[in-house]
Order: sequence, then structure tokens, then C-alpha cells
Amino acid sequence: MAQRSSFPLGGLAGRPQLPYLFVVGVTGLAAVRCLLQPVLEGSADLTRLYRNKSTHHQGSCETEAKLASSFDFWTLSSESLIAVLPVDPVKENYVRKVKNCIFSVVFPTPFKSRVRLVAVSKEVLEDILDLDLSVSETDDFFQLVSGEKIVFGSIPLAHRYGGHQFGIWADQLGDGRAHLLGIHMNRRGEKWELQLKGSGKTPYSRNGDGRAVLRSSVREFLCSEAMHYLGIPTSRAASLVVSDDEVWRDQFYNGNVVKERGAVVLRVAKSWFRFGSLEILAHDGELDLLRTLLDFIIQEYFPSVDAKEPNRYVDFFSIVVSETARLIALWMSVGFAHGVCNTDNFSLLSITIDYGPFGFMEAYNPDFVPNTSDDESRYKIGNQANIGMFNLNKLLQALSPLLDPRQKQLAAQILEGYPGLYYTRFRELFKAKLGFLGEKEGDDELIAFFLHLMEETEADFTMTFWQLSEITQSQLLELSIPQQLWALKKISEHKLFAAWVSGYLLRLKSNMNDSDSKRRKRMAIVNPRYVLKNWMAESAVQKAEMNDFSEVRLLQQVLQRPFQKNPAAEKAGYSSPPPSWAKDLRVSCSS
Repeated sequence: MAQRSSFPLGGLAGRPQLPYLFVVGVTGLAAVRCLLQPVLEGSADLTRLYRNKSTHHQGSCETEAKLASSFDFWTLSSESLIAVLPVDPVKENYVRKVKNCIFSVVFPTPFKSRVRLVAVSKEVLEDILDLDLSVSETDDFFQLVSGEKIVFGSIPLAHRYGGHQFGIWADQLGDGRAHLLGIHMNRRGEKWELQLKGSGKTPYSRNGDGRAVLRSSVREFLCSEAMHYLGIPTSRAASLVVSDDEVWRDQFYNGNVVKERGAVVLRVAKSWFRFGSLEILAHDGELDLLRTLLDFIIQEYFPSVDAKEPNRYVDFFSIVVSETARLIALWMSVGFAHGVCNTDNFSLLSITIDYGPFGFMEAYNPDFVPNTSDDESRYKIGNQANIGMFNLNKLLQALSPLLDPRQKQLAAQILEGYPGLYYTRFRELFKAKLGFLGEKEGDDELIAFFLHLMEETEADFTMTFWQLSEITQSQLLELSIPQQLWALKKISEHKLFAAWVSGYLLRLKSNMNDSDSKRRKRMAIVNPRYVLKNWMAESAVQKAEMNDFSEVRLLQQVLQRPFQKNPAAEKAGYSSPPPSWAKDLRVSCSS
């Protein structure tokens, strides 16, 4: 794996270098169902939510642009996937090695006990799924999002994939506790794939029970929505439900098994295909299927790539390299550490997926590791760019059997350009965070210098940048930091802070047609005031465990407007230093 020196940014001699943190609705459904009938037999106990056939054709033109108040006119389909991509012929749901297919048909396992709705995303329901918020109050909705029933047109699927976990090939992984319900094409013509997470065992469950617990599900629901509002490509969360079913977890892998409650998140994305979707096929020598899947992915999700072009796989790889670099730079700009950057957790569409033991860095620390299971700190925040390079190299290895020698050479050259792409995006983001306009010599040095001061003072990453957007240039010139700007005040105690301020103010003067008020407004829209820090999520989880979902919903509301002050958030202390009990808070991979 590349060392930190592999991605030098440069800088002037004698000054701090950039810390290594920054190294890098449906026709043909009946026919498809006939083909799958042997697989679907035995699933009749899981009743479908059928549309009201007597009203199916009434007023369809009038309802096209309206939000559905029920599932009567709402469509979901698995056809576009299973009509092209092969399905596992084995109909029984037991753990096994699966070959020569992309999906297994497997139905969710309903909870046995009472189910409660913890939270819903109004925007996901209305803007993505065309469902009026009132639908979330219906029994049909509860049955859908908890895995008790499925809607008309849905054939639930579990996806087969493999991956490199912590740098080692782990062979078959797959959706061990997730069920792809189908695709909804909304009124804008967008296709969104709906997936339940925590909805029961599949052929890919290995030694797991197919369930997710409330603790991890609250974190996934909140963080996927928070990342969206921060402007970072991500899967979305439509709903979160919790049951009274008992789920047993050894949270910190220390032999202390405790009882928790099962929960399910309904999450949506344009696609759930990931690097490991291609790796498993290449590893098992299923090259015809690899080509079929690649062509399908290009046709469906990469419109800028000519599907008939002989170099289409190289063009596809080029986009994935570029967008992966952009995604990781965006993560770094908000201090986000994914926690488990395995190849099976990297999306081919370069969106953030599979929220496990993630963490937003609080006190600035390039060695921040959010995952207690990461004993060697492989996925520390300062190594994410390097891991991106590692994962892309594994993706290229999976593509290689389909490339001729010249195409392999082109793809290798594209991968070599990854560090430059990453740094370009990183620099753009951090220059904006500091309020710089244009390009000036010494910008890299000022960024590196500021981060160096943050690291030595352990200043809060999020709040230091936010408070820099609040303070005036005159206050900075006088080194007069108000007490309420606690994070900036902490960094100001460094002996080199005055030297940095001098260079910073000089750089701001070079901004053309700018003013201090413009600078502050500009910085305030790129530097969030609120991110989902671990202690905030933990506080919400503790209350949710006692069936008090108020803080989950408060955080959801606050994180929808991360750049704006919120009185309720201020009262809850979300922009204050973390409470004393949060000092040694850890995040477990067990979920």
C-alpha cells in the first residue's frame, strides 16, 4: 500500500507541509414472473400490497404529477434488473456459495413483535419516491418498511458480491441482511432502487442473523441524510423502524454479548453496485457474466460513455477514478472518516454507502480511527485517499480480463493520475473553506500551516472553520478572539498563530472585488456548523433505546440545515465543546 509520501503536495521550504491527512411501473412483469415462478414458490406467506385494480386506470393523467396518498397507483419493479442479469436458480434461503448469477431471490423476514416508526425523511418520500408524507402513517407503509409485506411488482433480491476487507480478499460477501425491493421511476424520470437493511437472512448472511440493531440503524439513518445536506453524494434513508425483537450483539468483540433490538432502514440509491460486484465475477472466472454486468452498468448509469465504443470499459474506469477522488476529497473537507473502506463498500457510482463505524473527526487528528475493530489503523482518516488508490487498483484488476494490452496501459495511466485528481479537488475545497478566490502562489502553504496549528492545538475541526467564517478581519488583525469562538480561540493560543493570520489577511487582500462581508457569507455556505458527531448520535441512541425518539428527530431536523444556526441545536449544545462523558466514546463495527 502506498505510504504517506506517495502524495506530496509541496509547499515552501522551512514551512509546515500539508499534513498527510490529505494524502491522498412495468411492462413484461408477468412474463418475468413466469420465468421466476419456481424460485418464487413457497413465498406466498409474505403477502403483497396489491394496487386497487378497480381504480387502476382512473385519472392516471391527473395523478402523474401528484404525490401518492396510498400505494394504489404507486409502482415498484425488479424487472429491469432480472430481465438482463441472471438470478440464482436455487430457491431455498440458506447460506451457501452462489455461482453464475448476480442476484438471489429472497424475501425479507418479518419481525415477530411490535414495530415502531422512529423517523422518516419527508424529502425522500416526496421528492424521490412520489409518496405523500401522510402515507407514512398507514399500515401499508409500516408493513413495507419493516419487511412484513412487499408491493405489487416487487421481487426482492439479495445481491452477490465479494471484496477486499482490510486489504485481504474475503471472497463471497453479498447482501447478508439487505433486500433490494425494486426500482421506482419517479415523476422526474429518475430511477431509484429501494433496499431494506436489517430485514433478515439471505444466502449471503454467513454467520450473521440478518438483522441490524437500533444503535447502528439510527446512525445510518441520520448520517446518510446529513451527508446529503452537506452536499456529499450518498445513499438516502427514507425511514427507520424498530421492533421489540431480541438481537444479540458482542458490540466490542470482548465477549460481552448483550441484548439489543432489531431495526430496519429503508434506504434508496440510484444503484447499489459496488467494486466488489465486479471483483467476485473476475475472481471466479465468470468473464461472460462480468461483461454482461459491466455493459448493463454502463448502459444504465453512465450515459456519457458510449456503450458501443470498444474502449468503453476504459472510459468507465476513468469516470470512476475521477469521481472516487472527488468523493474522498469531499469526505475530508468535512472531517468524515468512513471507517470501513473495503472494496465491497465502495460504490461504482461514487456515492457514500454502507454506513458502519463512521465518525466525524472532532479534535483535529490525522490519525483519527472511528472503528474499534481497525487495530492497525488502516482506515484512519489520514489514509483514506491512499485507500481509494488501493481500491481502484483492485477494480482495475477485476476489469483487466476484459481489456486488451493497449487498454490495460491506458487504464494504468488513468490510475496514475488519481493523486493529481484528488489534490485538485482537495485544494479547491479547502481554498473555499478559507475564503480564497482565484489561484495564488502560497495557497497550499497557508492551508497546510492552518491544519498544522489545528493538529498541534487539537482544535475542533468543524467549529474552527465555522468560527473563522464568523470572525471579522479587524478582529483577526488585532488577534482579538471573542470567548464564544471557543475553537478558534484554542488555535489562537499557538505561538505561530499570529504569523498565520498575517499571511492569511494578506492573501484575502488579493481577492478581486471582494469584501469582508462577502468573504464571511461565502465561507458560511461551505463550512458547516453542525455535523453528526459521535456524542450527538450516541445521545440520540440512548434515548431511542427507551422509546424516546425526540432527539433522533431533532438531529434529523438540524442536520437538514447544517450551515444555519438552529436555536434548538444551540440549546442542545451541538455547537459547543463535547460533554465530558463523550471523551472516550468508541464506535463498534458490530451492528
